[in-house]
Amino acid sequence: MNPEILLELVKTPMPFGKYKDRLICDLPVSYLEWMHSKGFPKGKLGMLLSTIYEIKINGLEELLKPLRY
Repeated sequence: MNPEILLELVKTPMPFGKYKDRLICDLPVSYLEWMHSKGFPKGKLGMLLSTIYEIKINGLEELLKPLRY
């Protein structure tokens, strides 16, 4: 995995919707599951959302802790 993607997960805010301006790494799993069922958007945002979805459903959030501070 590209470490720059992990950095983007902790620095990029959600650009729209119910969780607008919340960092992508802080999106709730329920929202990510809903987006997964609808299909993630295309492009970089979709890649970031699908990455954080995989991290969260596989219990790998510890990977992000050192990057948050």
